[in-house]
Amino acid sequence: MTAPQVYVSFPGTAREALTFYADVFGGELSLHTHQDFGRDEGTPDAIAHGTLSGMVALAGSDAGADGKSVRFEGLMLSLLGTAESHVLHEWFDRLAEGGSVVDPLGPKPWGASDGQVIDRHGLHWLIGYES
Repeated sequence: MTAPQVYVSFPGTAREALTFYADVFGGELSLHTHQDFGRDEGTPDAIAHGTLSGMVALAGSDAGADGKSVRFEGLMLSLLGTAESHVLHEWFDRLAEGGSVVDPLGPKPWGASDGQVIDRHGLHWLIGYES
């Protein structure tokens, strides 16, 4: 069974953002420029398509001149229970660097631990685990 793939249009920062996520989560990063795809709109080194595969999978590109870039309301990328608790804490801390913590990752009254962070590229993450 397949699942939806998160695909983000970045405001000219796709290379930086996807490299950042590869540093945080690990996995295999593949970046293709406009030049690689023979596209002539925008700059030749703009990212036409990039993917991160691994424990966390993301894809994205640089938004075109008339395209919309990432803006989220009411949407979080959930990493609940996707790794061991110490790994989730590491990811949370790395995503918080240059971003903003919405709710610190820690124990909650219902017995689980979770938290929310908006990273430096504007993605809103919900990270947590069962005790």
